[in-house]
Amino acid sequence: MNIFLESELSVQERSEDALFRVIPVPLERTVSYGSGTAAGPAAILEASNELERLCQGLEPCASGIFTEEMLECEGALPEVMERLAQRTEACVRAGKLPVTLGGEHSLSYGAVTGVARALKQRIGIVQIDAHADLRVAYQGEKHSHASVMNLLVNDGIKLAQFGVRALCTQEADSRSANGVFHVDAEELVTGNIHAVDLPEDFPELVYVSFDVDGLDPSQMPATGTPVPGGLGYYQALHLVENALKGRRCVGFDVVELAPDGNAAWDFTTAQIVYRLMAACLGQEEL
Repeated sequence: MNIFLESELSVQERSEDALFRVIPVPLERTVSYGSGTAAGPAAILEASNELERLCQGLEPCASGIFTEEMLECEGALPEVMERLAQRTEACVRAGKLPVTLGGEHSLSYGAVTGVARALKQRIGIVQIDAHADLRVAYQGEKHSHASVMNLLVNDGIKLAQFGVRALCTQEADSRSANGVFHVDAEELVTGNIHAVDLPEDFPELVYVSFDVDGLDPSQMPATGTPVPGGLGYYQALHLVENALKGRRCVGFDVVELAPDGNAAWDFTTAQIVYRLMAACLGQEEL
């Protein structure tokens, strides 16, 4: 198995002492349109070898990046979620920052659950996505990629969404009922908005969930549900970086890459992962 940024890391930088713990999760169980997310983590890891060390004036790899073994994704979905939760919980308890590579978006439930268990404090999620993912269940599965945020808000996790442009009435109602902060894609894109401040009462500890279908298909077609009218590459990253101002990132995932044979999209996703690492370090330096 490849390791993240293997071509650039020293022996020490890739050791288990590393700040960043990359957890590849090749999960593909509830995709509802295009397929291929099971191959996402491996494609990201391979493409990462073409990244440069320097990002936003920082070298995230100097803080260390350790790539764990692929998560076993066989068995019932609640079992898969618990296996992932144990990984992220152990990571946070060790003072490390979990970076989960998907795989379909349903994995965020396990990843966030483990982080929350370890911290035992209020946390909030900043979500980049074309979809609200707030259905109670989808095709009879409550652990669906379309239901992941519903599970998390029901667990008391606060949620802020950016870039949504496809949702159903049930999800719109859920936003109101659960106090979900949101600025959707049409407002962001037509207004060329790159920075939105989170509500003052939003938790200080933030988990970032970045679904690559939040980007416009012109910049990210290699995903199961490419919805038109999406965010630009820099716009999406700027929205996350601004949301983290004055707060601390406690983990993140990048999900829903479905490789289609064009390495450009794999590399784009790997660059997003590395840029988010840099954003985490930027907050530590404040």
